[in-house]
Amino acid sequence: MFEEGIKKMDKINIRRLEVFARHGVFEEETKLGQPFYISAELYLDTWEAAHGDRLEASVDYGAVCHEIKACMENRTFKLIEGAAAFLCEHLLKTYPLVRGIRIKLEKPQAPIGLPFETVWVEMERHWEQVFLSVGSNMGDREGYIRQAVELLGKIPGIRIQALSQLVETEPYGYTQQPSFINGAIRLETFLPPHILLQKLHDIEKACCRERIIRWGPRTLDLDLIFYGSQVVDTEELTIPHIDMENRAFVLGPLDEIGGWFRHPVLGKTVHQLYMALKKGERTND
Repeated sequence: MFEEGIKKMDKINIRRLEVFARHGVFEEETKLGQPFYISAELYLDTWEAAHGDRLEASVDYGAVCHEIKACMENRTFKLIEGAAAFLCEHLLKTYPLVRGIRIKLEKPQAPIGLPFETVWVEMERHWEQVFLSVGSNMGDREGYIRQAVELLGKIPGIRIQALSQLVETEPYGYTQQPSFINGAIRLETFLPPHILLQKLHDIEKACCRERIIRWGPRTLDLDLIFYGSQVVDTEELTIPHIDMENRAFVLGPLDEIGGWFRHPVLGKTVHQLYMALKKGERTND
């Protein structure tokens, strides 16, 4: 579901664009082809376009239609789910002003063998504000962190926005180990939280991370602190990150690049939490 902020944005609507393409499970579908109908809702801020009457401040819906047509014609998917996901993600990456998108992809001539009007899939994607905490206390500490940022930026569906200064910090929890350097990363992504977590673990492995001792020495630590205003509590993932409000090595770098961001559970900004911690006021004590 879209964040409330996305829902309140302006929309450009494209309804039932007809494209002849070759998508389907059966061989005849990929050879003979059939018509598809694509509807799109593009969420963006049109204030400057509306008040300045400038196309470059908005999104050219004609160009979007041709982009959709090219995507549908130049690739082949067995499932309309795959085609719809590709359209969502490709259009988000192609048009920076678009913050969210909803696609409806209809297949009225699907080989079902029964009378029906149409079948369709609806899918939505949007850019989400994400904050990560990053740290290292083994080997080339800064080198590992720079490598992590570089690898993150190469992942489709992730846009790096800021990296805080890197600061020297004392170890937390297990203290019989070298000091850390810590920082924070601000990015936006349309990857779901559990997929993003998987990508973070892949980067840790690429940087020789080994999980031997809890809170022990590590070449790289990437923690998912905030994922928009979402609250997640599963066996694999907790967002906001557990006890982040009482960890100066997390809050300090976060305050530098996102002090305005509000904790979705505690209702306080990162800056407020950091100032309280510096005064010795632990949250939830």
